[in-house]
Amino acid sequence: MSETPHVSVDVGGTFTDVVLITRQGLTTAKVPSTADQSVGVLSGIEKACGQADISPQSIQTFTHAMTVSVNALLERDGAETALVTTTGFRDVLEIGRQTRDELYDLSAERSDPLVPRHRRYELNERARVDGIETPVDLTEVDALAEELDGIESVAVSLLHAYSEPENEALAVERLRDRLDVPVSASHEVLPTFREYERTSTTVVDAYVRPAIDAYLSRLSRRAETAGLPQPEIMQSNGGIAAAETVRERAVTTVLSGPTAGVVGAKPSATGVGAGRDRDGIVTFDMGGTSSDVSLVQDGHIARTTDAEIDGQPVAIPMVDIETVGSGGGSIAWIDDGGALRVGPQSAGADPGPVCYGRGGDQPTVTDASVVLGYIGEGTELGGELSLDADAADEALTRLAETADLGSAREAAEGVYQIANATMTRAIRSVTVERGHDPREFDLVAFGGAGPLHAAAIADRLEMDRVVVPLAGGVLSAYGLSAADEKHDTVQTHRTPLTDADPTELETVYTKLSSEVRNQSTSDDPQIERSAELRYTGQSFELEVPVTTPLDIQLIRDRFHETHERVNGYRMDDPIELVTVQVSAVSRNQSPPITYSGTTQSSYTSRAGHFDGENHQIPVFRRDELRVGTEIEGPGVFEDQESTVVVPPTWDGTVLEDGTVLLDRSENQWRSTRSPWRSCETNSQESPKRWATCWFGVHTRQISKSDRTARLLFLMRMGEWLPRLNIFQSILGRCRRLSMQCGNEGPSLVRHTCSMTPSRGGRISRTWRSSLQSILRERSSGTVSPAHITVTSAG
Repeated sequence: MSETPHVSVDVGGTFTDVVLITRQGLTTAKVPSTADQSVGVLSGIEKACGQADISPQSIQTFTHAMTVSVNALLERDGAETALVTTTGFRDVLEIGRQTRDELYDLSAERSDPLVPRHRRYELNERARVDGIETPVDLTEVDALAEELDGIESVAVSLLHAYSEPENEALAVERLRDRLDVPVSASHEVLPTFREYERTSTTVVDAYVRPAIDAYLSRLSRRAETAGLPQPEIMQSNGGIAAAETVRERAVTTVLSGPTAGVVGAKPSATGVGAGRDRDGIVTFDMGGTSSDVSLVQDGHIARTTDAEIDGQPVAIPMVDIETVGSGGGSIAWIDDGGALRVGPQSAGADPGPVCYGRGGDQPTVTDASVVLGYIGEGTELGGELSLDADAADEALTRLAETADLGSAREAAEGVYQIANATMTRAIRSVTVERGHDPREFDLVAFGGAGPLHAAAIADRLEMDRVVVPLAGGVLSAYGLSAADEKHDTVQTHRTPLTDADPTELETVYTKLSSEVRNQSTSDDPQIERSAELRYTGQSFELEVPVTTPLDIQLIRDRFHETHERVNGYRMDDPIELVTVQVSAVSRNQSPPITYSGTTQSSYTSRAGHFDGENHQIPVFRRDELRVGTEIEGPGVFEDQESTVVVPPTWDGTVLEDGTVLLDRSENQWRSTRSPWRSCETNSQESPKRWATCWFGVHTRQISKSDRTARLLFLMRMGEWLPRLNIFQSILGRCRRLSMQCGNEGPSLVRHTCSMTPSRGGRISRTWRSSLQSILRERSSGTVSPAHITVTSAG
């Protein structure tokens, strides 16, 4: 453990998480977030220090992730900002790009620009990519400064300032002299081409900068009063930086909190996949307000320069995170059409879910989990907040009455499933929609609510392993302690790769390296170089690493390989170099986590509900389970920060570092009503049970009295399809029965056929023979078990 005490604090929408690392071990704390986030931060640190029996004055380093920037964007309560641009370009923010989220929706509305038109000002100047055509007139800038009186922040983005910044630099210097407000310059924030993205990113920086400056000033004063060191702040690129540095570039903090979770998840899963042929991990962070997912592939965290926050493009290098408004505090409601909806509105920390007993009266996802038995009435969140199960039940009962549902439990199950569907779509967006098969990844679940939903979401995605780290409830805070110091800079340098001059490129890289090295607090940071390239005519780029010394042929080969991996093909077209990037990284050793659970925990039990079935669920204290303990689902592991739910078709194992490993049970067709039985026995019962057993799919039993029960055959096709002759006969049979057959999924091709069997839902002898033929194909090695799924559509 750390020789010098270190504290990390992550502020979420509902809770503020603290991780304190000392020579004695790791101490965690969770306190409710406060309106002034700095108040909750200091409260959490004091609580953790009290638990560890140390003084705050003994802490040597303090790292922090917050939501100040993203909250200002989402709630639109940032600074009153003005934009200064070149004559004729004041409407760039309004025009945007041709691409639209809803191309065929004539009533679709875009997010309003952060700067309305009356606060956008023009300067009569013009820079070209190869020089200055019309110099800036400083008397015009002086007159503009008079008009900007009362403005809280200014963004300056002049045409082609990324290539020729002289005019912009002169205008910015004069405005900073005349105005007592922050002035953000595009050639400092993002010196790259594409006017819309560069202008938008500069405006975002200006919009959130006063809020960041005010918050960090308050936090610094409180830290100084408490005897704490000055905080280092998590940036969106996955690295930390001094508070003074991020004050100058506030836009780098827009995804501060979610990024910390991805950084924490990467080392926490190290070794878990040993001996497994896996592409990487999907990180799943579910908090009180939102859920964040990202990808770590081949040991590398996915990054992007094409992010968007509430409709505002932010083109700085950052960790690639997909965020959806579905968290533990997301409110369940009924829309005008009578449909049950969940989120994106959240109860937040105050008043919070109904079960918190703080005045909340609208049912949330957390309340649904209480009603379903996943969270017990005696559970203490953060060790201090007890839950009121009766209040949660009353809230879900009211929701059930409004939605015309049978009971609070039925409403709770609907809320739980809808929330899971929302988060499943987010994971698909970073996997399937980008050419990755989620079944080839492990799901690392964390956050206060992530482990509650992880196995159910993995079921939807056909993933067979979930990893829940020991510090899973506060993993974003833990990630802060593991984060490297990192500084990025980029510059557009467009040239055909065949014409690229290695000497000229080395000069550019040397200049950028010097810039980021000066920002680093380390004497000898590691310099990482990369470039963004594209085939000539493409409108998107791909990033590849660049070696020292520079090797043009190696860059070309790496781009071809990257393009083929990402898009599935390579071309012989000319390659264009677009952007060069440099990072200065000071490595930080991840603090080890020791686990001391050596006694077998006694357990209690409570009633729970899974997929329409009632269960008596054993409940274990997670921190008391000895290493190697195996639990057959259903079951629950509880600790102060989070709750791990093990559904009936999953098993849980405690690893040496305290990680809980959830694996899909080898016998997924286990009946929830009867003991384990062989497929041979099941084959003599209802065809539904027989098919479910053979193909390893846990689905609900079709009622014998339901004469309209249907069987939905989903056949996932791959290279084996030409050898599966039976497919055509089944597909033809579906068509002859006038049933629907179609494809679904952008990458994983599915063929769907549905039918209404005769004789009370039983399958005819011919259909049984067809299924047996498929089984023989599978057992002979022609068809993989994962290629065929049978489930109920009744």
